[in-house]
Amino acid sequence: MMRSKEQRVAVLVDVANMYHSAKSLYNSRVNFQEILKLAVAERKLVRAIAYVVQSYSLDEKGFFEALDKQGFAIKVKDLQVFPGGMKKGDWDVGLTIDAVKLSPRVDVIVLVTGDGDYEPLIEYLQNQGVQVEVVAFGKSSSQRLIERADNFFDISSQSKKYLIPRKKK
Repeated sequence: MMRSKEQRVAVLVDVANMYHSAKSLYNSRVNFQEILKLAVAERKLVRAIAYVVQSYSLDEKGFFEALDKQGFAIKVKDLQVFPGGMKKGDWDVGLTIDAVKLSPRVDVIVLVTGDGDYEPLIEYLQNQGVQVEVVAFGKSSSQRLIERADNFFDISSQSKKYLIPRKKK
C-alpha cells in the first residue's frame, strides 16, 4: 500500500506486548519515540495512544512521563492479581473499541503489536475502508497478523534504532 503525506493516521500501541517482546528477544526496551516516527512517517497524526498496565513498579512513573512527552496519550489499567498468583493486564478490548471509534476520522490505523488477537479488528477496519499497518518484532508476531495487515514493519531488522539496551545492574 502507498503512503501519502495527506493520510490521517492514528497510532495505537500495545505497550505490554512490545515491552515483553523486546525484553525476551533482545533483553532491551523499546524506543517508542522512534516507533512513533516510523508509524506516522510524515503523515498527519490524529491520535497516538499508548495502552499501559500499571503494576506500581519503581520506574513506571518515569516511563509513563516519557511516553507523554513523546506525544502519546496514555491509557492506564491496573494489573489484576488473582488468588493463586495469576496476573492479567491486557488492553485488547479497550484498544479495539478505540480503533473502531477512530476509524471514521482516519485513513490509516497503525497497530504497534504482534498480538494475533487483533486479526479480526484488522479485517473489520479494512472493511470500513481504513488501511491498517502493523509495527512489531517479526520474530514474536502472529503470522496471521502479518499476512492480514496492509503493511507490516518488522522492527527487528533495525533493532539498534528501535531498541534501547537495558542497563546492567
